[in-house]
Amino acid sequence: MKYTLSLFKAASLSLSLCACVPALHSDSPATARLARQVEEQAISSDAGIAVYVTGRGIPAFGEAAGVADPKTGRPMTVDTPVRTASNTKTFVAAAALRLWEDGKLNLDSPISGLLTPRLDQLLKSDGYQTDRITVRHLLSHSGGLYDHGGDSRYFKAILAAPGRVWTRQEQVALSMDYGDPQGAPGSAFRYSDTGYILLGDILERSTGEPLAVLIRRLLKLDKLKLRSTWWETAEAHPAGAEPRARQFAAGVDGTDWHPSFDLYGGGGLVMSARDLATFAAALFEGRIFKRRETLGQMLWQGPHRGGDYYRLGLFADKVGDHYYYWHGGFWGTFIYYAPHRRVAAAGVTTRQTGFGRLKQIVGEAAGIPPSKVPPLKLAL
Repeated sequence: MKYTLSLFKAASLSLSLCACVPALHSDSPATARLARQVEEQAISSDAGIAVYVTGRGIPAFGEAAGVADPKTGRPMTVDTPVRTASNTKTFVAAAALRLWEDGKLNLDSPISGLLTPRLDQLLKSDGYQTDRITVRHLLSHSGGLYDHGGDSRYFKAILAAPGRVWTRQEQVALSMDYGDPQGAPGSAFRYSDTGYILLGDILERSTGEPLAVLIRRLLKLDKLKLRSTWWETAEAHPAGAEPRARQFAAGVDGTDWHPSFDLYGGGGLVMSARDLATFAAALFEGRIFKRRETLGQMLWQGPHRGGDYYRLGLFADKVGDHYYYWHGGFWGTFIYYAPHRRVAAAGVTTRQTGFGRLKQIVGEAAGIPPSKVPPLKLAL
């Protein structure tokens, strides 16, 4: 689900805080700074916070503070799973690239022949030229799709019926109801949950496998030992994994909202800070793709407006001479990877109001000078 922060007001609920969990590393100025930042943010935002740093360029370490569940006082740890929402898009894009390198998906094919016919008909009925929109357009958010997930009417619909079970088709239909095509295919970056829901359908039809199954297989989630990672409703809570944290948006506890509101490719994965960082490092360090050029394809910069800001399933910040690749999620989850430093940093917060500060903390952990961390834009 799109994380448009302007839709939300500051949360007023308060949480009791626990002391920072024991560090996973030896003392150093950098790790001591991270511990202090995480604890201060947990206190100031009344939230559970966890940050984990790993990669070939640095010894792994992590910090956590606050509580994962204010009802029980259960402490937050780097292994506490949370709904990652739009961080799932990076996984969907990586799975599409895996199919591309195996010759099973053409990124420049029109989506008209790849979609479930009913979804194709819905798009055409609203004026979308599905014979001109390609898989690459969906991956780079340049297909001109209206974003149902970023429309305030969708958030209100969820609040009105939090237990409702949504289907993929219903969400695509909402996009058609809420707005019309946002421009010609390939003309500009326009973030759209709807586009990634369509990608989820395409991946399933291309492989004959459910999205959760193909992503676990193609992206080697078991081999990476991501022990706090699963796709909601489609996979069981892993044995031994902590309970999912309670997560808040606009002062509302959304923990028990039915996961189908953000399940079909725009979101769906539950993960911990440790698992998010571990996957980001594996993605950039050659443990997911078979060929080096596949990562280059994922980082393709399109000629469309905004193509420098979003690649295929990843945002890009250029700081000085270096690119840092990242993605975030609706509730307050964040990944950064610094290729030149070979460092991945991931953070999660249980309160969405701390999202902007979380990006700063994670960016600094990835090696961006504090004064240079780009601010989180209100609408992505």
